[in-house]
Amino acid sequence: MDRQSPGAVVSQKAAKCDTPEVSVAVPVLNEQGNIKPLYEQITQALTDRYNYEIIFVDDGSSDNSFTVLTQLQRVDTKVRVIRFRKNFGQTAALSAGFTYARGKIIVAIDADLQNDPADIPEMIAKLGEGFDVVSGWRKKRHDNAITRLLPSVIANWLIAKITGVKLHDFGCTLKAYRREVLAQTKLYGEMHRFIPALASWGGARICEMVVNHRPRTAGAAKYGLGRTLKVILDLITIKFLGSFSTKPIYIFGGLGLASALAATASGLAVLYQKFISPTHLSMNRNPLLVLTAMLITATIQFILMGLLAELLVRTYHESQNRPTYVIREILESPGNTGDEK
Repeated sequence: MDRQSPGAVVSQKAAKCDTPEVSVAVPVLNEQGNIKPLYEQITQALTDRYNYEIIFVDDGSSDNSFTVLTQLQRVDTKVRVIRFRKNFGQTAALSAGFTYARGKIIVAIDADLQNDPADIPEMIAKLGEGFDVVSGWRKKRHDNAITRLLPSVIANWLIAKITGVKLHDFGCTLKAYRREVLAQTKLYGEMHRFIPALASWGGARICEMVVNHRPRTAGAAKYGLGRTLKVILDLITIKFLGSFSTKPIYIFGGLGLASALAATASGLAVLYQKFISPTHLSMNRNPLLVLTAMLITATIQFILMGLLAELLVRTYHESQNRPTYVIREILESPGNTGDEK
């Protein structure tokens, strides 16, 4: 069964339908000076090409961002506004935008005007080539070299190395997704930058496209060096989820085995020093004996933690009827659905 390309999905006929084919999700935090120009640029890029909607998610702004959004929504029915009760972070804002999006293609873009909405049509065209995710690459960035560029280079190298997904710019918010890819991806913490990795582990086809990056002209940057630590911690979580979420005993059992080997080596050293070494070191004065006891305890704890994790994983998947696999498509003849008893 051939997959319908985005070019066909977002044809001019779709403009006659009430349901949008392209949803643009925009997280907003104190960007009152950028919202209206961004809206105008998105409208210019998409009007007469696609049936679209723009979902602005106000992430607890303390300026007049929500007032500006309200005014836009009143004059344009394509604009939808979600307002959080407080600041929950960019990942939560994107997650809300993805959840409430109605389009078959979902585009994420920052509200700071550094991403260029003119790149959106080309990203949608890339999806038409058979990709599931098109990730923007800010090849020529206009950001501070110390607080933004250097941490970004380090973080991108680490993420690519650990996840095995070879992208240059995981942190670029400007991305285009097929809806079904996001339906399989749950976001927590600061994990929005890891969506390509999560999607790739589920079998999605990823590509990267150079996009225009512009200097910020209004508002203030929301991130600095402190974000790097969060990236590293989230990366550890992502690696664990990707490699061991359905078999946690492998990592805990592996740590337990390493601890058991170390305990054996330490114990043999204690026995050697007690009975064979000319010094005949007393066991109750040998720090290696304490180390051996600690390693044995750690071995037991690691194995028990692995078993408990296995029980939790099984409970999680079975209680939600959640499969441990992702199906791309099913080919079968009519009447051969397997429902017959």
